[in-house]
Amino acid sequence: MGWSQAWYPVAYLRDLDPQRPTPFTLLDNDLVLWFDANGQHWRAFADVCPHRLVPLSEGRLNGAGELECPYHGWTFNGDGHCTAIPQAQPGSRISPRSHCRSYATAAAQGLLFVFSGDPAEAGAHPLPLVPVLQQQGRGWADGWVVQDTFRDLPMDALTLLENVLDVSHVPFTHHATVGRRENAGPVELELTSFGPEGFTSLWPEGPRRGRLGSQHTTYAAPCLMWHDLTAKGFARILTVVYATPIRRGACRLFARFPFQFSSPWPGRLLGLRPQWLQHLGNHVVLEDDQVFLHWQERVLEQRGGSHDAVRSFHLPTSADLNIRALHDWVNRYGGEPFPGQPLPPRQALAPLMERYEAHTRHCRSCAGAHRRLPQLRSAAGAVALLALVAAAWCGPGWAGALALAVAAAAAALRHQGQRWLDGLQRGSGLPPRNR
Repeated sequence: MGWSQAWYPVAYLRDLDPQRPTPFTLLDNDLVLWFDANGQHWRAFADVCPHRLVPLSEGRLNGAGELECPYHGWTFNGDGHCTAIPQAQPGSRISPRSHCRSYATAAAQGLLFVFSGDPAEAGAHPLPLVPVLQQQGRGWADGWVVQDTFRDLPMDALTLLENVLDVSHVPFTHHATVGRRENAGPVELELTSFGPEGFTSLWPEGPRRGRLGSQHTTYAAPCLMWHDLTAKGFARILTVVYATPIRRGACRLFARFPFQFSSPWPGRLLGLRPQWLQHLGNHVVLEDDQVFLHWQERVLEQRGGSHDAVRSFHLPTSADLNIRALHDWVNRYGGEPFPGQPLPPRQALAPLMERYEAHTRHCRSCAGAHRRLPQLRSAAGAVALLALVAAAWCGPGWAGALALAVAAAAAALRHQGQRWLDGLQRGSGLPPRNR
């Protein structure tokens, strides 16, 4: 299974606006995603009007529920057929050259998928889903608490997959976020299957020196992997990652963290935290690796890329078995997503830490928080000022002390609101492990 004939997630359904077109780039092909109200189906077209080649994603969905070009008003239905050319004489025949290229789409497990190849071939390729999250006869994620995030990353999809398949980096790279250095130790991995569809492996001891149980890993080529472990008495925990290739040196990460808790209380507590606040924490973890993976893949490119990865790397322990298997799959079956294309120039730290364009703008929850937090800060500032005036008016005593406490709390909230707002726009560039 190669990269050019595969299904890829392009967005969480909840983050898409059915009232407007949305741009996305898949394998260096610009797409426009839009909801066809007439067919009750999400569509994906090449993001280019056949008339004068402008992006249809800058257009609108008109009153008839069709996609309208912003330049001259040419209109397209869900099949990509041009239904109206305002400049043509009434009754004129519309040539097939006026139609848009359409991609096969499917919605499943809360994601919109696009097939990268010929739509006629899409049915022969299964959607890359996590089977355990949709058991026979049960609904999507029934019995699971699922936390999701996504981000556009400045690295190839293969670099991302290599990173998340690497179970031994967590104690060091993610020390003080989701790992601890003292939990590091030998990692004896076993390859349990390998073929054109991907591979599976087993870590019998599992993370945290066996305290969480055995961990099973699946790589479903070309874009999906997940870890699966059951911590007895607590939860079954999955770490699911999709790596959708955008262009050379860029991919979109979709990360899912499904939990099947033994008790209902942890899930209820997780549900109290706003999604945007969860995403701020996810950014910190992602940036633990991002700051150096962007550099690492350029060194590998200089030494021959995936073709020579096993020779370029020094892999003396079984901890790197998944890395060997991934590059073995690439060289035997899948190839690289952008063969022969060079990586773009290395970026400085500031663009690597950018979060607004990479996530916030595209996320319904985070975009909403980005709009509301300035209002919260203004309200908190007003409350702090009024409370200080009240404290001065009341003078010494319990009433004045209470007013001062309110002023301090409001000022702290205003300060925290600014920190949250900054976090929705950029990261610090200082990983917690080095603080």
